[in-house]
Amino acid sequence: MALADMKGKYNAIFSLGDLCLASIQLRKFKLRPFAGPLDWMSSPSLSSVNRLLQNRFHGFMDLANLLPTGYSTGIDTPETFLVVHDQSYGIVSSHDFKADRNTLTNLATYPEVREKLDRRIQRMLTMMEKGKRILFVRTEATFSETLQLEGILSKLVKKDFHILIINHTKSDTMTERHWPINRVTVVELPEYEKWTNNDHYWKEILDNVTIR
Repeated sequence: MALADMKGKYNAIFSLGDLCLASIQLRKFKLRPFAGPLDWMSSPSLSSVNRLLQNRFHGFMDLANLLPTGYSTGIDTPETFLVVHDQSYGIVSSHDFKADRNTLTNLATYPEVREKLDRRIQRMLTMMEKGKRILFVRTEATFSETLQLEGILSKLVKKDFHILIINHTKSDTMTERHWPINRVTVVELPEYEKWTNNDHYWKEILDNVTIR
């Protein structure tokens, strides 16, 4: 589906990873009125995200599956957080467990993080049931992973949805790709300094995309 066909109004827009980049850009362009469960996590494998969605987040970030491995800084703060791996899904939390309240051997604030995560999961599942039009944004995806994602979402989302894939390559400009998958738009952006150098491309992509 062409980029032009992706434009329009949505009831919700959710990031599906792979890092925080999509959430940062959605927030920058005021398209993130609420948080999603994967916004600030690292999910390098879309196949794992597909399995997570297919399972309706069952078992996600369960305490028994968590392994703290190191430290990270916040998105908008110099505070230190623990890097915590969900070993079941291969997804990593780097901005949930503050290091001054947790240790590598004791996730003391797990109940608070669990409550926040459950709220975000339920919001997403409810929106997939009731939302008239939803946009899902994923950075870094293969054709086969995206085909699987579209099939899973077509069963979970009751009404209309669209998937925006942003892949970073060695190109020096924005390129639209046309994959023969329903409801999917694919755009390639330069990988060089992707956190800071592509704002103008993101603006072009998200121009005329609005939240109802």
